[in-house]
Amino acid sequence: MTPGQDHDSITGYRLLHELDFSPGEVLADQAYDTNAILEFLQSRAITPVIPSKCNRRVNRPLDSETYKERHLIECFFNKVTNYRRLATRYEKTANMFMAFLTLLSIRLWLK
Repeated sequence: MTPGQDHDSITGYRLLHELDFSPGEVLADQAYDTNAILEFLQSRAITPVIPSKCNRRVNRPLDSETYKERHLIECFFNKVTNYRRLATRYEKTANMFMAFLTLLSIRLWLK
């Protein structure tokens, strides 16, 4: 759980430092196209599958077939936002929010 005012790239950068990666690929959207994230991934021999932002002077090549796998994650978030209680963060505490998210994830997985 992060504060609502934190940008995705800041939280993503912190999360990447906490995870243990073997060489592979990281799929993310344009919000994560920052120099800090790209340098971190390259230092760990991880291939970034992140489309370039429109303000980049030189666009990086993108493996579009691998990038299409993000569709599964986007579909999950679409299903989750159909539950108003979760989408509007109705829960007062982070523990209750995470508990409801876990319960909802299990319910969607079992369908």
